[in-house]
Amino acid sequence: MNERPNDMTETNETQAAHDAHAAEQAPTAESLSKAADVETAPDEPKPESAEPKSENMDWYILKVQSNREDSIREGLVRRVKIAGLEYFFGEIIVPTEKVTDLKGGKKRVVKRKLYPGYLVVQMEINDDTWFLVRETPGIGDFTGATGHPTPMLPHEVDAILAKKEEKEQKQPKLEIGFQAGDRVKIKEGTFESFEGEVESIDQANGQVTIMINIFGRSTPVTLEYWQIEKL
Repeated sequence: MNERPNDMTETNETQAAHDAHAAEQAPTAESLSKAADVETAPDEPKPESAEPKSENMDWYILKVQSNREDSIREGLVRRVKIAGLEYFFGEIIVPTEKVTDLKGGKKRVVKRKLYPGYLVVQMEINDDTWFLVRETPGIGDFTGATGHPTPMLPHEVDAILAKKEEKEQKQPKLEIGFQAGDRVKIKEGTFESFEGEVESIDQANGQVTIMINIFGRSTPVTLEYWQIEKL
């Protein structure tokens, strides 16, 4: 009976030591906060490295079969990838522009090829690339002296790239099939069936001013371009 207090004292001391050890091992609020920061911090996006390209590329014009420019371009792009020669090729372009024409009395916006029968390609000329291009179905040859492709001049390249980068919202160019001095006939409106000569053309608004004879006098009349036809 006299030994029980000592046993209780030892038990209390052991429990106190255990609690102290547990307290040392328990995470603090600060450590939990740091751990949370580490766990929840989003991965930083890795910068996308652009595919390296040759610094010896120039722009060249390729003669191709007419009315097949788009499919021939796709075929060339495909062959470049299969051959693993992307390093030596940049852009391959079918030069086009947007125009508005009239069909069935309705205006429509269409893409018109600037140079039918031609592609423009940015590339480095070497034995492999020259052979790949020449062996692509539908491609005839490079422009320039026979066997010696001639690079395009800087201002020619700038003109084509400017067309390629035109904004979608830009007003399409109207395709008006008349020019000053042409003889035309009015097919609609107050002066239907009158004939006259084109005086001037307002390309932006699609209007044409023609000179017609009214009561023996030459009189200017401005009409929509689709109201007249060429004689």
